[in-house]
Amino acid sequence: MFTLADRPGALQQALNIFAAHEINMSRLETKPCLHSSNYEFHVDFDGLPSQPAVQALLAELRTSAQQVNILESKKVAWFPRHKRDLDVIANDILAAGTDLDSDHPGFSDPVYRARRAEQTQLALDFRYGDKIPRIAYTPEEVACWGEVYGRLRTMHEEHACAEHMRLLPLFEQNCGYSKDNIPQLQDISDFLAECTGFTIRPVAGLLSTRNFLYGLAFRTFFSTQYLRHHSKPLYTPEPDLVHEIMGHVPLFADQDFADFSQEIGLAAIGATDEQIEELGRCYWFSVEFGLCKQQGQLKAYGAGLLSSFGELKYSLGLSDDAKPEYRPFDPFNASKQTYPITTYQPLYYVAESFQDAKSQMKTFSRSLARAFNVRYNPYTATLDIDANVRLEDHVAQGKVDVYAQDKAANTGTPSTGYSATA
Repeated sequence: MFTLADRPGALQQALNIFAAHEINMSRLETKPCLHSSNYEFHVDFDGLPSQPAVQALLAELRTSAQQVNILESKKVAWFPRHKRDLDVIANDILAAGTDLDSDHPGFSDPVYRARRAEQTQLALDFRYGDKIPRIAYTPEEVACWGEVYGRLRTMHEEHACAEHMRLLPLFEQNCGYSKDNIPQLQDISDFLAECTGFTIRPVAGLLSTRNFLYGLAFRTFFSTQYLRHHSKPLYTPEPDLVHEIMGHVPLFADQDFADFSQEIGLAAIGATDEQIEELGRCYWFSVEFGLCKQQGQLKAYGAGLLSSFGELKYSLGLSDDAKPEYRPFDPFNASKQTYPITTYQPLYYVAESFQDAKSQMKTFSRSLARAFNVRYNPYTATLDIDANVRLEDHVAQGKVDVYAQDKAANTGTPSTGYSATA
């Protein structure tokens, strides 16, 4: 951090010093001084104070600037930096998996519970780089899937957004979506990767909002592989395979929707608990229960609607129940709005388009106070950070920072988070 008098060319003169010593700046922030007309400049750069080039830079900078200080790293909550770091968070399951509530249709069915245990263990054993295990679904499971798929497919024809209906036939052609076949997650993941760069990662149950959004930042969607109980094919008390691959998956093949989803995930990186709660509400009112306008009609794009017979009709005002309230999609409003999780939604937000929703989410995410900017690098599957930040240690919680460990093993540097050269 250094201070300059407010005069023409002052900043350019200081920046020329960085260029002369071949020091690369990753972030520049300008702030007016509180008690003078001077300006403060906060710069993150590649280098350490012990390096000769940096020492020479600081010495020359002090001849033209005031109050030149080296600042401590900014400490933020741990977050994944490489896609393989999702291994650290993928098994932090909050609910579902094999822990069924007493009112779950499969609670008293030992065969179903054993089947769930088998499928959730496959997810728990999954690691970055593995192929998603292919599951040999039983005739009973296929019949349950088929009944749900047939009814939802018919309803989607009339009530799903145009993007969903444009893409669903492609999943039938390329991924085996049909009434008589349950698609495999690996086939779906491969197809999505070709379309938008999104991939699927199996998960054993419900993740925290923070961890789930972290996956979206890496264009990764966490999906279960287990199915609802066959005794009630039209009902599930939890997200299951129908919800994931009939509700969520098709739209991840749409570029605008994929970018919109990742925008929410990137906003979660380094966010406070309060900000995560706000982002979770934005996700709930869009990706889960969002509506949009198309050709003068309301259409559903939220997965919670596209995988629910009753709420899909209710959300569009087509049921005999009391009519819901509609508001234009606005993340600043949606982020403050509470919602029920056991009943139909009394309120739905309506987006003009996915592009408009993405633009609004960018504006909202930029409004969140954060010590750095972040971008996803699809070529290295890493997050690029433009500031000197230090991550809180995960070891105390029995977790391992996979990326930092690998980096330390290759460079001989300590794996304690970002240094000034990050």
